[in-house]
This record gives sequence, C-alpha cells and structure tokens, in this order.
Amino acid sequence: MIVSAIPSANLPRGVVLAGGLSSRMGQDKAAVMLGGKPLVHHVIERLAPQTAGLSVNSNMSTDLDLVPAITVFGDTVPGHVGPMAGVLSGMRHAARHSPLASHVATVPTDTPFFPPDLVARLQAAITEPGEIAVAYSAGIMHPVFALWPVALADELEHWLLTDDKRRVRGFIERHPVARVDFEMIETVGGPIDPFFNINTPADLKTAERWLPLIERIER
Repeated sequence: MIVSAIPSANLPRGVVLAGGLSSRMGQDKAAVMLGGKPLVHHVIERLAPQTAGLSVNSNMSTDLDLVPAITVFGDTVPGHVGPMAGVLSGMRHAARHSPLASHVATVPTDTPFFPPDLVARLQAAITEPGEIAVAYSAGIMHPVFALWPVALADELEHWLLTDDKRRVRGFIERHPVARVDFEMIETVGGPIDPFFNINTPADLKTAERWLPLIERIER
C-alpha cells in the first residue's frame, strides 16, 4: 500500500491566486459577482475547510471585503510574471507565518466549482517530499490546482527570474508529479467540469446558469 508522505493531520496552507490582470474580463475577476457575492468569496468558502488557514495573492487595488484572518499579499517578484509568481509568494508567506507547513495548496480565483475534497486527494497522492500533486479532469492538467512543497521556493524564484517563457507546466515537469484525476460533476443539466474557469463575461453567464445546479447537488 502506498502511503502519503504528508500526515493527514498536517493540512497545508491555502492560497487563492488572484494576481492576474483580468484583461479578458475587463475588471478584477476576484470582485466579479456570481450568485450575489464576489467570485473570490465562493473560492474562499470552498478552500477554507480544506486547509489550515488561507490567504489571497492579489496585485489589484480592489477592496475584496475579506475577514481579518485572511491576509492579502502581492507578488514578491515584480512585473506580473504569471501565476507562478503567486505560487512563490504563497510559499514565502507560509514559510514566514506557518513555519511548520511543508506544502501550500493553490487554486485560482476564477474557478468556483472545484471539488470540496480537492486538497485531501492531492495530499493523499504525494508519496515523496519533493513531489508536486496536480489536478486533472477529462485528461487535462489544471496546473495551478496543485499542492506545492514550500522547500521549492528558492528554485522557483530563480526559475521565474531566468526562464523566458515561465510556463507553469514547464516548472512542474522539472519535478516528480503526482497526478490526481477528478470526475465531472453530474447535474440534471449535464456534466460540468469542476475546474471550469471564468475568463470572460460569457463564461460568467455560463457559471450563473450552473451555480444552482451545483448547489442542488451539494446541499
């Protein structure tokens, strides 16, 4: 039997990645309203029970109206160099404020339907300290839905400062990877990818249609 390298009682820190420019949406996606509340609130409500505290990585000036226990911090590497800058910032934040945390779990702010057992399943898949656990659905990798060893922070910072493309998959593929496959959400309106992300106003309208279907299942 394969046993997780992370004790189940040692939950990781959670980081909501909201550091992008939201250019296709035309406004800060974290503050976009879905079902009467900001998108980031949907994501926080899903992630909070799965982690030992969480924070939000954001480079925008938007007031997200978060509870005091949720820290908001910007990228430690300037210049909007991509989502891996948010991952790095989450690692640095965890190292300062939760020095016993070995991993951070990241999710993007624009994906409100991710699984309520996401972190537990990522955590269970890790069998060695240097592994990165990554979510998949329908055979597609969702690279920022991942569990990252905090010990990779220095390497990640060097990579961000020296790699020309800064592709998330590019960094992941440098390390052992634990792949975790998640099923579609079966609803009365048909299957929904739990990692559906909201990039545009049209995507937001789709999410509005799907929200009550998913809420019905999860009640």
